[in-house]
Amino acid sequence: MKKSLLASVLSLSMIFGMLTGCAQAAAPAAPADQGAKEEAAAQQEESEDTADDAQSEGSGDDVTITFMASQDWIQDAEMELGEKFTEETGIKVDYQIVPSDQYESLLMTKINAGECTDIFGGQSSKFSIVTQFDVEKNAVDLSGESWAGNVDPAAADELSVDGKLYGQPIQDVSACWAVAYNIKTFEDLGLSIPTNYAEFCDVCDKIMAAGITPIYECVSDGWHHVCWTEAAIAATQADPEYPDKLNNNTATFEGNKELTTMFTQLKEMADKGYMGDNYMSNQYADAPASIASGEYAMVLYNQGLGTEVNAADPSFDVDNIGYFVNPLCDNQALNVNYCGPSRFIFSGSKNVEAAKKYLEFMASDESLAYMTENVGKFNQLPYTNAPSAYSKVVQDFYDRYPTKVAVFQASVKYYNPAWMDIGADMSAMYLGEMTPEEVLKDIDRLRAEQAAADSDPAWQ
Repeated sequence: MKKSLLASVLSLSMIFGMLTGCAQAAAPAAPADQGAKEEAAAQQEESEDTADDAQSEGSGDDVTITFMASQDWIQDAEMELGEKFTEETGIKVDYQIVPSDQYESLLMTKINAGECTDIFGGQSSKFSIVTQFDVEKNAVDLSGESWAGNVDPAAADELSVDGKLYGQPIQDVSACWAVAYNIKTFEDLGLSIPTNYAEFCDVCDKIMAAGITPIYECVSDGWHHVCWTEAAIAATQADPEYPDKLNNNTATFEGNKELTTMFTQLKEMADKGYMGDNYMSNQYADAPASIASGEYAMVLYNQGLGTEVNAADPSFDVDNIGYFVNPLCDNQALNVNYCGPSRFIFSGSKNVEAAKKYLEFMASDESLAYMTENVGKFNQLPYTNAPSAYSKVVQDFYDRYPTKVAVFQASVKYYNPAWMDIGADMSAMYLGEMTPEEVLKDIDRLRAEQAAADSDPAWQ
């Protein structure tokens, strides 16, 4: 059984050294002993320069690589492996975790200023790694690394430009965001897995009547509530060419029937009390414990929730958590997304070789097995040399939905970079400050701004 382990974060500072020197064009000859001293000093300075060069290439002691990522992207298990990496190589790792609602802005500020950490975390997407991160300029080509050929082809495609791989997946991208539910609660109340939105509302009403809050939602993190919009695949099912139309700027979010229905239903869910009284202030990190307490019956989550709830309360059986697809817009297709948090090496790093060693270490058979064993939501990391850990409950969930549709993050340009802004608009919608139609209109605006910044010809 997977275990949830805690580890302390290595908080170490980079040591910067800068040597300066000056030369004079016509200096008088120095005494012999003074000349010897100057020669010795010059040799010492050259030796120090050589040491600095070695450190910058990650081949000496006292090297520290910095790694900045958004909250929940770097697991305890990875930091434990980081300690082992330091033991084996002497290279230290300074993990810098940034709150998710602040991360994107801080990351882009650092990249644009040329002052980014040695490794930075970023969401993969064959669109956004070009338009947002400009990886050809700001990241190191990793195509020739020993582990590159082991990356799942679909995941690698979302991290590549012109056949060159620029990132390394961090998390399991086989898992999808689905409604995770307490199986025993459903059985006790005689509930069945809903197959459309009306049935879902009926389930929520009966759960509320039993004195249980149907859905745990956590708007305060800024991103989680946006995951409900993965039901936008209903628009793709209605019109398979819709993503291409959006990418060619021949269609808009505003006015789309399915998307209008989706946001209207989300607002309705909140207004009916399905998300409880504290959904605006709840935090994502508290979801497993909240489900374990029995206070909530469901939460939108990936397929590792059972293990995480069991870690919060060992008396809660791992297999007491089941899953069904997000039923907004009567969706019954599995939302698939090979995009996810990934590691990139900053092209301006002075520790490129040390950073490469870290990525190589994390992609080893042993590290991938350790991550799979010790992170509940990791069932199949996107590497050919990673083990599989699907339970029967999870496998049954995948088998229940044979139709698979790519989410907008993977199929629509400029959608993923607007994620946090969409979250802010949705928060305003929940508070009654924006309508669903206004949210859709603003998504069009956000995408147009990003397209203009990228000089996308479809918007010109």
